[in-house]
Amino acid sequence: MIIKPSMTSLLKKAPNKYSLVVGTAKRARQIALGSPKLTDEKVESEVTTAAIEVDEGKISFKK
Repeated sequence: MIIKPSMTSLLKKAPNKYSLVVGTAKRARQIALGSPKLTDEKVESEVTTAAIEVDEGKISFKK
């Protein structure tokens, strides 16, 4: 479970929950396959890394 960043702050970056979940999952898959991380945060989970990237505004969503 992701504690930080919070769902509230993440939902402000995406048009809806569905887009947030799908976009974060796609980014986590990219990271797992070797794509470079866009954040300096040191975490083990690819999903958490992707969520941090969303929260930092480094990943955007189409509306």
